[in-house]
Amino acid sequence: MHPPYAVRAMDGRELRGRAAISGLGMSEMGRVYTRDARDFAAEAIRRAVEDAGLRKEQIDGLLVNPGVTPLGAMGGVGLQNDLGLANLRLLASMNVGGATANVMVQYAAMSVIHGLANHVVCVFADAPLRTSAGGGGGAAYAGMGRSVRPSGMAGLYTTFGVFGVNAHYALATRRHMAMYGTTSDQLGVIAVAERAWAQKSPLAEHREAMTLGDYRASRWVVEPLHLLDCCLVSNGGVAVVVSRAEEAADLAQPPAYILGMGQGHPGDFRRKGWDVETETGAPIARERAFSMAGATLADIDVLQLYDCYTYTVLVTLEDYGFCKKGEGGPFVADGKLGPGGSLPTNTGGGQLSGYYMWGMTPLSEGVIQVRGQGGERQVAKHDVVLVTGNGGILDHHSALILGREA
Repeated sequence: MHPPYAVRAMDGRELRGRAAISGLGMSEMGRVYTRDARDFAAEAIRRAVEDAGLRKEQIDGLLVNPGVTPLGAMGGVGLQNDLGLANLRLLASMNVGGATANVMVQYAAMSVIHGLANHVVCVFADAPLRTSAGGGGGAAYAGMGRSVRPSGMAGLYTTFGVFGVNAHYALATRRHMAMYGTTSDQLGVIAVAERAWAQKSPLAEHREAMTLGDYRASRWVVEPLHLLDCCLVSNGGVAVVVSRAEEAADLAQPPAYILGMGQGHPGDFRRKGWDVETETGAPIARERAFSMAGATLADIDVLQLYDCYTYTVLVTLEDYGFCKKGEGGPFVADGKLGPGGSLPTNTGGGQLSGYYMWGMTPLSEGVIQVRGQGGERQVAKHDVVLVTGNGGILDHHSALILGREA
């Protein structure tokens, strides 16, 4: 799928461990109907700065990822004024969907390493659920993009009745099933494993027990995706602070050192041989992130994989090389992703059972695990954690490798 050439570049080793996530802040989240996205963002930022043991005056960078609801003018950069953040050296609104959280951290890390800023806040906030009890998650994203009439090849999807993100991911899942024999029950094992983790997390929205039978009985959203294949929709906000490693070491929390980082955007040109449904941008991001970290798959203790759907987890495992392409279904079938398994994955319940804060869901849990602050869900060996993000319909991918030591 990818072009048969590559631009030669440095491996990035000079950046390894020179920046760290020094603060983490999470607002109240879930079915919270009385607050808007700006309020959630402000709370998350205040908590992240306090968590790091910093003063507001020490923050000199702000990167904002707006969700589907307004964060203010110009994508939310007005949060600077809401919070009274004066004399910033770095300010931007960024959006590559669910890949954005890791992308923001990457730019923040490069900025602090090279002296463009000292302490950069990265924040995501959204309030897509209707502001009254009973507002459905399915309705939250209804009509996204329909204000723009598709043209050219893009118009074929709506012509043939393919509307919305669920349908596109269902097509990707069905393609993998047709090519490799992947089954619905194999996807269900992923959902069950994440629910088992969620039962151990006080932050998770869904902590009730779930069996494979419950998964099978859940209604179809778009075949072959059941309701329990699909992520939650949540109101809330999450923020992190990125600092230089030497400064982070002297702050209030154990640093989550940024060992490796990468992005992968293969493009989707809708022509023969270009198949982002089963071959995502993950290999491009993986190459740079692991090279920078000087790491191999065997070094990874915990996975925090973007999981807007169960299929996203499966294809990401394949594209990172944890198993061969097409073998993701049999690979997860023994339950290795769940508590007590050999490859602990999405230890807070992920976006399927925990909370849906786009790429901040895997990133926040990655920070918690590296710090050793996971409580009942804490993984015993947590020296190195892989965090991934996914944007669009598997179009955009981002990766961070976090470590306890620089």
